[in-house]
Amino acid sequence: MNKGIIILGSSRSNGDTSKVVSHLKNSTGFEVVDLHQKDIGFFDYDFKNEQDDFNFLFKGIVQNYETIIFATPVYWYTMSGVMKTFLDRISDFLYKEKDFGRMLRGKNMGLISCSNDDDRPEEFNLPFSRSAAYLGMNYVGDIHTWIKNDTLPMEVKEKIDAFALRIKN
Repeated sequence: MNKGIIILGSSRSNGDTSKVVSHLKNSTGFEVVDLHQKDIGFFDYDFKNEQDDFNFLFKGIVQNYETIIFATPVYWYTMSGVMKTFLDRISDFLYKEKDFGRMLRGKNMGLISCSNDDDRPEEFNLPFSRSAAYLGMNYVGDIHTWIKNDTLPMEVKEKIDAFALRIKN
């Protein structure tokens, strides 16, 4: 079985995207990290944020997981700010401690987005799929999910379960 991690990048730890992540976790057995609970500063070329949570978190991810699934709500037609900050900070390991950055090569990356309807912009996945290609990762695909009346609709559960089968193997 493929060892994986789901990176939850929402401004609410218990919001709609967390419901999706919970279902995916139950379907895959993947671990979850909630970026909202971490202290991760913005990327800067002077590496002033070396003492925040990112370096330890990133090193643990690249050393212990084969599949990384990013889970983000759709905010203003794009990923959440906390998710963008996390992706930007990967640059730390392209400039410094490059051996850890290179450990992403050959790993799998996927994406789950969440909103209030089946209305994700078509190009939403581009930053993820292109980042995967740039980093030498295998982009295993993406799905869009939504919440209705504070629950996951059956068709969304089925999408998540089908996605889980693809990424576990």
